[in-house]
Amino acid sequence: MLLRAWQAGDQASLAKLMRQIVGDLQRMASSRLRGAETPSLASHDLVQEALLKVMQSPPEWQNRAHFFATMSLAMRSVLVDHARARQADKRGGQWQQITYTLSAVGEESIVADLLTLDQLLTQLAALDGRAAEVLQMTYFAGMERAEIATVLGVSVPTVDRELRFARAWLSEQLGRDLQA
Repeated sequence: MLLRAWQAGDQASLAKLMRQIVGDLQRMASSRLRGAETPSLASHDLVQEALLKVMQSPPEWQNRAHFFATMSLAMRSVLVDHARARQADKRGGQWQQITYTLSAVGEESIVADLLTLDQLLTQLAALDGRAAEVLQMTYFAGMERAEIATVLGVSVPTVDRELRFARAWLSEQLGRDLQA
């Protein structure tokens, strides 16, 4: 309701919305930064930069899940921009190591530099856009399968199939077995 009210021009709704979701966005950002070597990027900075990206041209959000999926993409973009800036730093920027826990299959993790992961997600999007979106929403936004199905307008079994394909493809690209 607040998303739609804000999109209709009610600026007071934006303030109410931010008060309601700031905790969720902070948790999302903290989980993205966990294990990352990003001393100059705190979770609140990630949230603010992602919000600024999204606010520049806010889409027509269908629901709360769609909003968080959009924020997930924005956070990924901010992290990639930050990693590229550090890499280009003449004082010796280093590759960022990020650990992504595959909670759906236990405690296994993917450890890959953020720029490589971004390139792989871009390649996967070219190969199978929906599988890339499912992977993005699962691991970057922490969305449940039913929420992803709603955002994409598909069934939960379709989300499961896309996620299995995306995991297998990413596993092959990274040379690790991600299937438990």
